[in-house]
Amino acid sequence: MTGYTATVTVRLKQGVLDPEAETTKQALERLGFELESLRSADRFELDLDAESADDAADRADEMAERLLANPTIHDYAVEVEPRE
Repeated sequence: MTGYTATVTVRLKQGVLDPEAETTKQALERLGFELESLRSADRFELDLDAESADDAADRADEMAERLLANPTIHDYAVEVEPRE
């Protein structure tokens, strides 16, 4: 078994209201920053042992589907790297 770090990034789907992002966008604009849009995201880093990077990605994907994201309102992405 090899150690991997899987990073799961969870975002609200396009069209779903994101009040945290809207509030942050407004605050940045008041500070003089011009933005077209802003989206918030949650990032989870999972350290796990697996036979391969594909196996680690499959396990992280299952975790995202079952708990970390709500597929009705969230999109998510999984990235896997060997752990050093």
